[in-house]
Amino acid sequence: MTAPTPPSSTAARQRGREPGLAATVALYALARIVLVAVVAALLTLAGVPLLLGVLIGLIVALPLSMVLFRGLRARLDRAIAAKTARRGAERDSLRAQLRGERAPEGEAPADGAPEAGSAQAGDGEPDRGRG
Repeated sequence: MTAPTPPSSTAARQRGREPGLAATVALYALARIVLVAVVAALLTLAGVPLLLGVLIGLIVALPLSMVLFRGLRARLDRAIAAKTARRGAERDSLRAQLRGERAPEGEAPADGAPEAGSAQAGDGEPDRGRG
């Protein structure tokens, strides 16, 4: 018999296609810095002092980046949402394991975590987690 493919493998394949959160943040930050540098260089070529050109470039780059990098910002939003959802699912799974409940279907217990049958209920007090 073959085991069914867990739903998390589909998410892993999708994560393989799109860069992770750190790479997306780095790419967006680099694009913004390059935009500031281009605006500052154009102003410097027009005779504006370099420091003033950089300051104006910082101010002008914000609205320009909102228009020019719309797709990159959308990808950054998706990466942040995926990371938040993944962390929420991991947190819920860990809380369930700490309460002695079984992990949701498709999720394996974390390494070193006891199985649901071997977990003890404790002293009968409800879970008083911090958040």
